[in-house]
Amino acid sequence: MELNELSGEVIAAAIEVHRQLGPGLLESSYEACLCRELGLRGVPFEHQRELSVTYKGIELDCGYRLDVVVDNRLLLELKSVEQILPIHEAPLLTYLKLTKLKLGLLINFNVPILKRGVKRFVNNLKTSVSSASSASLR
Repeated sequence: MELNELSGEVIAAAIEVHRQLGPGLLESSYEACLCRELGLRGVPFEHQRELSVTYKGIELDCGYRLDVVVDNRLLLELKSVEQILPIHEAPLLTYLKLTKLKLGLLINFNVPILKRGVKRFVNNLKTSVSSASSASLR
């Protein structure tokens, strides 16, 4: 499955979860239900993958966990907040850089229409600190 097709399948799964539950629950509820929905759809994923940080050649366990990694190619950062702010985007951009994954989705379930709560981020995989760029889903 192509990466854009995979992200479309994930967004469809998230929409189904949102349709069933509605807004206003805890992030952990949406995370568990989205993982269940991905499983029902046969989409491979890893829930709460550990992320170490490599600093000056040493790998350090700093306690980071990625919400969901889909098919080892797509990173999902899930939120249930009133509004997505830059402070919610920054970790996803850094996680993309650290994992060298190309695509990430920031999904906020606390919205009336889920499509408005999805932001897509593309990691250009360059070596500069500002290598990740974002583009809103439209």
